[in-house]
Amino acid sequence: MNKFFKILLVGMIMMASIFLISPLAFAAETNMAEVIRGVDTLWVLIAAFLVFFMQAGFGMVEAGFIRAKNTCNILTKNFLDFCMASLGFFVFGYAIMFGTGNGFMGHSGWFLMGAKSGADIPLAAFWLFQAAFCGAAATIVAGGMAERMKFPAYLIYSFLISAFIYPIVGHWVWGGGWLSSIGFADFAGSTVVHAVGGVAALIGTILLKPRLGKFNTDGTPNAIAGHSIPLASLGVFILWFGWFGFNPGSTLGVGNGDLIARVAINTNLAAATGGIMAMIVVWRMFGKPDLSMAMNGALAGLVAITAPCAFVDPWAAIVIGGIGGLLVVGGVVLLDKLRIDDPVGAFPVHGINGIWGTLAVGIFGQKALGLANEGLIYGGGFSQLGIQALGVFCVAGFILLTMGAVFKVIDSTIGLRVSREEELRGLDIGEHGMESYAGFQIFVTE
Repeated sequence: MNKFFKILLVGMIMMASIFLISPLAFAAETNMAEVIRGVDTLWVLIAAFLVFFMQAGFGMVEAGFIRAKNTCNILTKNFLDFCMASLGFFVFGYAIMFGTGNGFMGHSGWFLMGAKSGADIPLAAFWLFQAAFCGAAATIVAGGMAERMKFPAYLIYSFLISAFIYPIVGHWVWGGGWLSSIGFADFAGSTVVHAVGGVAALIGTILLKPRLGKFNTDGTPNAIAGHSIPLASLGVFILWFGWFGFNPGSTLGVGNGDLIARVAINTNLAAATGGIMAMIVVWRMFGKPDLSMAMNGALAGLVAITAPCAFVDPWAAIVIGGIGGLLVVGGVVLLDKLRIDDPVGAFPVHGINGIWGTLAVGIFGQKALGLANEGLIYGGGFSQLGIQALGVFCVAGFILLTMGAVFKVIDSTIGLRVSREEELRGLDIGEHGMESYAGFQIFVTE
């Protein structure tokens, strides 16, 4: 009898364990999943805040590289870029980029109604991160078209690229569009963000024509010095700092930390090597280690590593960044020879190196690090490189056509360029009725 009661007691304890401990274990498991989602959300939001802060970096770089009489104008354009991007991406852009649709564009989730998050985080967090990227793409163009573009024309451009054109390219690559379906890889946006902004800046500045006095009648360029190298230096440091949100944040989750760490170290090494390489090249060419070119070299390295940062080893990041620094110097020289006036080097930094970084995925990328195919140097042949080349060619062509049409329509209606008198006087006074640096007398000379 005692044995029977012992068996009964053991059975009752086991049943109690099933009914009491199992729910606790389930609750613990559920809570852990919620904690992981919360940590991922926090990480993406912090990254979004860093990318947003890059707007200040772009503003400082562009302001420093142009003349004092146009500083307020360029900063207003940078400020309004994010305003336009936020509204345009909320109303139209997110639906086009991440909504259900076809290989070309999405067509659901307008005003975020019925929209779904593109990652295992809340929709609001994912939207904010993507909206910050959208604003970055739009603001690149301000530097290429600086010191001579009408402010109302710029506002129209900014809304259109944020609401429609950038999201279409984003859908192709990140929203389940046709490029993603063939294995095109752009981890954080060398093509989606930087090539889009850089190519748009190129076609814009070609149509806008050079600033007064930039080129002599024989085609030789005149240097138009920026008014504040310290301001530009601050901007570059802010951008470098913000890139640690731009690239590592594109993991969209913390995981075990390995991927974030690899992306972060690759980002930093490429920037450092790009700055050193650009400085060495310009030192050899012109006899002086030019700081402005070194800073653009660092930015070029950052742009170049943005696409392959998750798929390459650190040594490859050094090579990619170094080539980026070389390319940015060559790009600036080439534009001068072609009589294209890009005051801050928007196309050499973002356009040329956005293309280079995208192609670098197909050269240095590894299947073991998440790429669909091995890169060229790892025995993968031209499979991935060919896909990358096709993708960046199609994106560049699409931007040239669409943004060319946008700028042409704006020019034929309200006009793209300010008057000669306003350009000589400065856009701060003409467009905004204020000075960036009060208390200084401005003399207008031709």
